[in-house]
Amino acid sequence: MAQNLVDLDFTADALTAIAAALASLETGLAGLLALTADQRQTLTKMGDKSEAFCRKADAVFGENLAILPANFDLAAYRRDLATLDALRPRLARLSKLSQRGDDTQMAVGSDLMTNALEGYAVLKVTGKGQGVDDLRRMLATRFARGPRTPAAPAIPAEPAEPAVA
Repeated sequence: MAQNLVDLDFTADALTAIAAALASLETGLAGLLALTADQRQTLTKMGDKSEAFCRKADAVFGENLAILPANFDLAAYRRDLATLDALRPRLARLSKLSQRGDDTQMAVGSDLMTNALEGYAVLKVTGKGQGVDDLRRMLATRFARGPRTPAAPAIPAEPAEPAVA
């Protein structure tokens, strides 16, 4: 084979363990939201500077409880900060793992496609008269182009007749 970027062989036990770990993650992270595109667009976002503002606001709120409105839930605000601090490093790890999974999937696909093309090229050259013509034609359908429909000829516009007054 000309290319072998990935050579993984998942055992049945490994796949079972992965499935169990994913189920555990799904259970542990069941409270995560799934926002719609519209919800994502309309939400107030928090960037680095905004996060610093929110953390400073926590300190100011804690020192000035008497001036906060009665319906301001400082405990819930602080739980949100704690949730952010707990969630962020775990999501960073998941993101890295997901990216590695995407990269591995791409590399496996590349290995397959590169080697299939190499094998097909050899089959085209050396497979003649070897009883594989039907199989070669079957593989060739991957590269078959459908009939091209010719573009409709442009119809020239008829000149407008002069208006009679």
